[in-house]
Amino acid sequence: MSNHTTATAPTLFVEAANQVRYAYRRFGTTKGVPLVLLPRFRGDLETWDPAILDALAAEREVILVNNRGVSSTNGTTPSTIAEMARDLIAFLDALNLRQIDLLGFSLGGFVAQEIALIRPDMVRRLILAATAPQGGPKMHGWRKDIADAVRKDEPGPAELLYTFFKPTETSQAAGVEYLGRFMERAEDRDVASSLQTRDAHYDAVCDWGIPDHSKLQRLQGILQPTFVCNGDADAMIPPSLSHLLGGLIPDAIVKIYPDAGHGFLFQHHAEFSADVNAFLAG
Repeated sequence: MSNHTTATAPTLFVEAANQVRYAYRRFGTTKGVPLVLLPRFRGDLETWDPAILDALAAEREVILVNNRGVSSTNGTTPSTIAEMARDLIAFLDALNLRQIDLLGFSLGGFVAQEIALIRPDMVRRLILAATAPQGGPKMHGWRKDIADAVRKDEPGPAELLYTFFKPTETSQAAGVEYLGRFMERAEDRDVASSLQTRDAHYDAVCDWGIPDHSKLQRLQGILQPTFVCNGDADAMIPPSLSHLLGGLIPDAIVKIYPDAGHGFLFQHHAEFSADVNAFLAG
């Protein structure tokens, strides 16, 4: 078992065959299959919830990574999910990871689906949190108030609480608690993602969400056991799309968490971590 936690794991770097120098963190127990986490729109090494990461790392090795052009990883952020998936496969190859479990949150869930389709032998189990299938309905960009909030040059706590948490007293209070945990790491914090990353990520979101019923058939190629999850009031990715994912992926289970928005995993961090640990344990 590593002595490191989310707050103390050092930032590491590896150069892959595509000439990208990836920033990543790796901590937790080294037994079993490592769990790789792919972050949200504009997400980086710091945007995960330490309460989730430490609970997961108690039972397995956890790997966080910034993809090409994001924060402390060099290069230019691509504007398609397919390119992002290829870049992450190059990172996984650079670490000589032959088999992983994969957790993708939001935009990271788009990328996780693509990796599972491109390199199926690499992915053992898949967790898709608050994410959507390519070509699904109601995903061609976000509604204007959400898009305006998350695409600000420097979004702050108010924007995160508005877009990630349900407008109820309990959900908003959970959001404030997450913000406190989010700032626990005092040293060696990642740099913020750039405006180029913001724009490329949103282009990728819009491209992925162009309505195309034929794209939904691709999900039948995801044969890994899959845990699909979301909040019941996600304003960014409708929970109906989680049910659509669960219905089209052959070996999927779906769970919708109550009184929660896009950040349901941060609000229900203890329950979500326990669910993920149980799912990965088979």
